[in-house]
Amino acid sequence: MSENNQPVVVHVQVATDGTLQNTTAGLLGTAAQFGTPVAVAVCATGQEQQLATKLGELGAAEVQVLPIDLDALALGSADVAALASVIKTTSPAAILISNTAIGRTIAGRLAIRVEGAVCVDAVSVRWADDEPIASHSIFGGDVTSESTVEGGPRIITIRPGASDLKAEAVASPKITVIEPSALPKVSKGAQIRSVESVQTDASRPDLRSAKIVVSGGRGVGSAEKFEIVEQLADHFGAAVGASRAAVDSGYVSPKLQVGQTGVIVSPELYISLGISGAIQHRAGMQTAKTIVAIDKDENAPIFDHADFGVVGDLFTVVPQLLEEIRTRKG
Repeated sequence: MSENNQPVVVHVQVATDGTLQNTTAGLLGTAAQFGTPVAVAVCATGQEQQLATKLGELGAAEVQVLPIDLDALALGSADVAALASVIKTTSPAAILISNTAIGRTIAGRLAIRVEGAVCVDAVSVRWADDEPIASHSIFGGDVTSESTVEGGPRIITIRPGASDLKAEAVASPKITVIEPSALPKVSKGAQIRSVESVQTDASRPDLRSAKIVVSGGRGVGSAEKFEIVEQLADHFGAAVGASRAAVDSGYVSPKLQVGQTGVIVSPELYISLGISGAIQHRAGMQTAKTIVAIDKDENAPIFDHADFGVVGDLFTVVPQLLEEIRTRKG
């Protein structure tokens, strides 16, 4: 825990079944580096204690929860109201929010409500000169910049997967239940009329939070040949990704696209197969801890950014790699 005892408010996104967004641990870990994590969450009535226990295990020293009827939830409005209330009573050093589509919406609305400002898409946060400094990876990862806020609450959105920091578990976090009646009436806006669960491929990790990602590009050649990407991913227990060129060519679903206009990932290991490495793609994976590239074009831009590069036909290299993995496992 940081020597700075100022509270750091962490927005917690909760699914209707009480499941926490997988970025929660990283947000609380980041908060613990320069303050005392105070988790703020909106959940269905009756989930308060269970939610507080989970958040305590992830390092929340205090949990402020707003129980509501989720069936009548105004999209993001309850989160904004709850966060504004906590900010008013705690005067936090910063407010950390996951840089998802919902998170960015909440951050923008919250900034207007509390007269603060937003540092968007940070990959890390450090404490210096008595204030939090957000670090950003920009221009496809070629440049790292820093930002802070002058005046008003500091709201920082953190790139999903960018933080693997962990906070120490808290056995009995302080729990405060926010009474809906104590908050300003939520203005009418977009309403969630119904919620339907969508089954995803549970055999592989989620692309946004996976520790290892194997991605294929146009160089794979076809949808049928993309199987080689999936085979390598399965041997590593990795998520499968793709370049925009592969998606546009119809090899895989758009939901697997990694890049500036797709999913932004920050895994421990990123393996690219047949991806040239255009700036649009690099913007989505440049912050990976280790990058391995396999491509037959020795002048492919991806090699300028890879930690390890193999120049060769992926359909020759990958089978050899798979055989080596099998041999070592056996």
